[in-house]
Amino acid sequence: MKKGVFVSGIGTEIGKTLVSAILTTALDADYWKPVQSGDLHHTDSMKVKQLSQGDEGRFHPEAFRLNTPASPHYSAAIDQVEIKLSDFSLPETENFLIVEGAGGLMVPLNDEQTILDLIQYLGIPVVLVSQHYLGSINHTLLSLNCLKERGIPLAGLIFNGPSTPSTSSIIQQMSGQEALFHLPELEEVNAEQVKYWANQIAPILRERWLA
Repeated sequence: MKKGVFVSGIGTEIGKTLVSAILTTALDADYWKPVQSGDLHHTDSMKVKQLSQGDEGRFHPEAFRLNTPASPHYSAAIDQVEIKLSDFSLPETENFLIVEGAGGLMVPLNDEQTILDLIQYLGIPVVLVSQHYLGSINHTLLSLNCLKERGIPLAGLIFNGPSTPSTSSIIQQMSGQEALFHLPELEEVNAEQVKYWANQIAPILRERWLA
């Protein structure tokens, strides 16, 4: 397996940043957010750094820092910049790399290309974060099918939030993908909780990704 994964989700506000912080902590990995749209005073990179308590040098600068909290294609248009796949390259590092996307797989970067195209361009496997809500079965299966059709390897499916066994079981049954991990809903998201769950998942990640 290549020395990195791309964390995407079945939609926005699914828990990608929390999962990225846990994965970064578990593997003492580097972190990179290719596109940050809005919240430049409190970016996802800042959040992951705070939650994982990682060294400054392990956090790589975004390729694009856009001012408006919206789809990257729209934010870029407002800022009068153009996003092209050729603008992206994986940061050079000897460490494992956690890359966090923006929204879901089909979020547009420009008028023609999406996050899915970026993942394929970067050439690393995907960790797909799912969360239970009405419609999440459909969104999860569609996302998994998108990856399969593009020939993009799945590094793992992670369920985040309250457990709904009937939902997670049918997703795994119909997709043929066993969940890598189930992160329960956290009463408080802080560095201590991230470290605790990182310790829980670390043996699984080392066996599956680093062996």
